[in-house]
Amino acid sequence: MSDSNIAKITSYLTFKLGEEEFAAHVSKVLNILELTKITEVPKAPNYMTGVINLRGSVLPVIDTRIKFGMTPTEFSASTCIVVMDIDLEGESVHVGALVDSVQAVIEIEPNQIMPPPSLGNKYRSEFIEGVANVNDTFVMILNMDEVFSSEELMDLAGKNMESDLLLAKEAAKENSVKEVKKEEA
Repeated sequence: MSDSNIAKITSYLTFKLGEEEFAAHVSKVLNILELTKITEVPKAPNYMTGVINLRGSVLPVIDTRIKFGMTPTEFSASTCIVVMDIDLEGESVHVGALVDSVQAVIEIEPNQIMPPPSLGNKYRSEFIEGVANVNDTFVMILNMDEVFSSEELMDLAGKNMESDLLLAKEAAKENSVKEVKKEEA
């Protein structure tokens, strides 16, 4: 899809982190997954929960709450992984973002989006494209390409952690085999 066609789309996926509601443009959302076994990666950044096996590929999973300076995610029945397509200098990088719950896909017209407020140190302002008032609730619209620095994305893409990700991939395969054997028993 061309950039001009993407710009015409006004749909956003909303999700909760704590009591706050955020939105990401649907063009950045590839999938929503139920919480699954996450394999930890040695020496990973504190916001990186680990990796999962997604259809034979290693998908890094980040704790979005930690990334935004909040308390770590407490896993519940509504916790899920939103698979995002992030642009890294023209290269597509897939990242799983842990969220407390997915709310809905909503339409937000450009004229409904207000400029981002000054949020101090809690959120880096470049993360926030704007704020929309939806049904008397403020929704912070995220620029998912800006949530990570280029260096962080290169780390998540495996350019600096290839050996650790290979180890984690093997561990994820072993966990998948164990789960299949449990189901067969």
